[in-house]
Amino acid sequence: MHGPGHTAALALTNLAAITDEKVVARVCGGEAALFEILMRRHNQRVYRVARAILGNDTEAEEVMQEAYVRAYMHLDQFENRAKFSTWLTRIAVHEALARLRKAGRLETLDSEVDSETDMRPEPMSNTRSPEEQLFGKQMQVLLEAAVDALPQAYRSVFVMREIEEMSTAETAEALGVTEEVIKTRLHRARGLLQTDLYSRVGSTTPSAFEFHLSRCDRVVNAVLGRVLMRSSSPKLLE
Repeated sequence: MHGPGHTAALALTNLAAITDEKVVARVCGGEAALFEILMRRHNQRVYRVARAILGNDTEAEEVMQEAYVRAYMHLDQFENRAKFSTWLTRIAVHEALARLRKAGRLETLDSEVDSETDMRPEPMSNTRSPEEQLFGKQMQVLLEAAVDALPQAYRSVFVMREIEEMSTAETAEALGVTEEVIKTRLHRARGLLQTDLYSRVGSTTPSAFEFHLSRCDRVVNAVLGRVLMRSSSPKLLE
């Protein structure tokens, strides 16, 4: 006989195909437990973005929790003018930057000049030998270290555009800057990472900074513990 946990997991599986917007509407309507669907869908992106800004795994997890709780509290303010993922990402960006400001760690950049040159190399073939796959994994480790060494503003843009594969417009909206600024920062990030390193990593880039299941469960459980014990409706949390 299956217990309540199995029933809840089955319910979440059956709801996996519905859109973010419909999940939001149902959570706002009182089905607070469904917020877990939104967290599990977007954990990878929120983690990568928070970590890109903070440069630290532990702080990224803490910011994720704060971002999810804030999103839950203000879920009724989501108006479908942007994708839910973009709205959520912007909250995570705000929380991460607020932490940097509080700690006096927010970096400033020199004045930026638009760049017309796109240094993006041609993607590598997806067909690779075991030796090439091992080399790709090694290069992934090197890329992660190189990305960590980027200035925060360049690092966040690179992660959002190249690793999370967000569009220029979506990245600009999430960070609250213009598309031209995003293009410039991405161009400079690529230059700092060196074109040859980026070329050799190629198709392995989207696998960098993976958000593993154990971390996913830890964040989801912590957030659910905070929001579900207080109210079954986001509107009552304010």
